[in-house]
Amino acid sequence: MKFIDEAKIYVKAGGGGKGCVSFRREKFVPRGGPDGGDGGKGGDVIIKAVSSRRTLLDLKYQQHHMAKRGQQGEGNNRTGRSSEDILITVPVGTIVKDAESGGIMIDLNVDGQSFIVARGGIGGKGNAHFTSSTHRAPRFAQDGIPGEEHWILLELKLLADVGIIGMPNVGKSTFISKVSAAKPKIADYPFTTLVPNLGVVRYGQDETFVIADIPGLIPGAHQGMGMGTRFLRHVERTTVLLHILDISRDAETAAWQDFEAINHELAQFSAELIKKPQVVAINKIDLPVTQAGIQKEVDIFRKKGIEILLFSAVTGEGTPAVLRAIINKLHSPEMIIEP
Repeated sequence: MKFIDEAKIYVKAGGGGKGCVSFRREKFVPRGGPDGGDGGKGGDVIIKAVSSRRTLLDLKYQQHHMAKRGQQGEGNNRTGRSSEDILITVPVGTIVKDAESGGIMIDLNVDGQSFIVARGGIGGKGNAHFTSSTHRAPRFAQDGIPGEEHWILLELKLLADVGIIGMPNVGKSTFISKVSAAKPKIADYPFTTLVPNLGVVRYGQDETFVIADIPGLIPGAHQGMGMGTRFLRHVERTTVLLHILDISRDAETAAWQDFEAINHELAQFSAELIKKPQVVAINKIDLPVTQAGIQKEVDIFRKKGIEILLFSAVTGEGTPAVLRAIINKLHSPEMIIEP
């Protein structure tokens, strides 16, 4: 299924039904009086977050969602039937924004959470409401109130405990494929990951955490370069970041330079994002070119006060230590799991 994380849709609730102008016509009741009923309520447009949804793909191609109008009132004081509501299902983690103002209407971050994005109009009153001692035969009724209508923006932010960040082709997809059941596309060229991938990592007795493989970042990502800000937002909801580095790509590659470049992009995108705890690790230690320069990189990070882990996503060497570090970051100090 194609991953779509943005959609713009038009929603229109149903208008209220018209009130009825009617008079009693009964035998032996010569002056029956008005008996027009009220119009029915128009249908609401409701957005609901469900865990079974993973993408906004359907809404990308079905942009218009309009509820029906309430039925007109009838004689004998009968109220018109209210129209059914329209239910739009979206993935958990979807933010609903007003397209005109850009303001956030609701953040649907809980499974089953719903929100009325456009309220249906109430029905108009029938002429039975307007009778009085001086006006015994009103020949008018109210029209129903129109339903709300507007364009809205839907923006999906993945819900994950851990987000994997790093330059393109550092081994993020390989790592998530080894520690979870996720099967992302893996190749030896940059930007093979074009959409975020989610995986569930199991540990201990019955404990799990959700990990997200975020497409590779490059300098200028916060301004739209590379994958741009489209995928930076997917790490905003994560609790811990796994920052993977690779020094095998180029003889001149320096892990510290890549580390600073990625963190600069995080800081430029969101001041809160850069505050998230990070587990920093160098991948591909199974390669001779990595082994040749790894000690220098470790010493640089230690001088900066950062403990760096070493692992190979391909062979699995060092991967358990990386997972333990992630679990320790996810848990409170009282629950830290010792190596």
